[in-house]
Amino acid sequence: MKNSKIVGLGHYVPETIVTNQDLEKVIDTSNEWIVERTGIEQRRWFDPEKDTVSNMATRAAKMALERAKTPVEEVEFIVFATITPDYFFPGSGVLLQRELGLQGIGALDIRNACSGFIYALSIADQFVKTGMYKTVLVVGAEIQSSALDKSSAGRSSGVIFADGAGAAVLKATDENKGVLSTHLHADGDYAEELYVKDPGSSRKVRLSKELIDGPTFNLTMNGNAVFKHAVVRFSEVINEALKHNGLAKEDIDLLVPHQANLRISNFVQKQMSLPDEKVFNNIMYYGNTTAASIPIALSEAWEQGKIKEGDLVCLAAFGSGFTWASALIRW
Repeated sequence: MKNSKIVGLGHYVPETIVTNQDLEKVIDTSNEWIVERTGIEQRRWFDPEKDTVSNMATRAAKMALERAKTPVEEVEFIVFATITPDYFFPGSGVLLQRELGLQGIGALDIRNACSGFIYALSIADQFVKTGMYKTVLVVGAEIQSSALDKSSAGRSSGVIFADGAGAAVLKATDENKGVLSTHLHADGDYAEELYVKDPGSSRKVRLSKELIDGPTFNLTMNGNAVFKHAVVRFSEVINEALKHNGLAKEDIDLLVPHQANLRISNFVQKQMSLPDEKVFNNIMYYGNTTAASIPIALSEAWEQGKIKEGDLVCLAAFGSGFTWASALIRW
């Protein structure tokens, strides 16, 4: 059986930088309040004249392919993770395929929110391990700023979420390295603790003035519930991956958690007794980019030389659904 190995990483973030001081001008908030509760100092919001989910994904994918020294025509399958597609349907996977000139290959879209990239990575890994594909492109991309409630009423989520894209190229390898295992979980009992209700298909009228004027198009988040579950599930799923592979937390060279909230990452780091140099965070610069957060962070960590050949890298995520997941990778 083949293993799947990440051979290239790329990312793209919009040029528009929105600082906490910028938000102070339109929302009843402060830089101190935002940093204390989230760790975020600035984030990127898309330019409607320039950026789309699919073209941001294209930029990230081209960077990943270039770094992988892989011609685009070698890509045999695309797995695209996003909860903010350019269209209600079809998904953005086929739009990325079109922009890359890969008409004819399969493109799969998944909607697993903050855990989306690890779910996508797991799907790609299975395709490679079974021998169905040799080269798979895995992407996470989001535009969330256009749906945020940017009033004081929505400040608890309006200061957190942001836009961007990240990509990874997976290739089959005979080496005893690459993706060692992935672990996926969900509990739909908590679906309404973090969700956007509309536009939903199960309404008598899918779009109406009452719906548009109401609150159900904005993100609803029970921050306390998310935090309490996240800190438990993060540690559980990381330990699950380590146990499955007969490894210990001391063996981890770098943990790349989903960038949801710096307090969550710090809490998990303390639980796992990991030193600062073994945990990579960039939420302070980019906010929470949901499915894009892990591939952006992974790409930057590699760029900064924090990931080396032979390192044990752990990815972990928790988010809407609730869903949570981990992946253990021997680089």
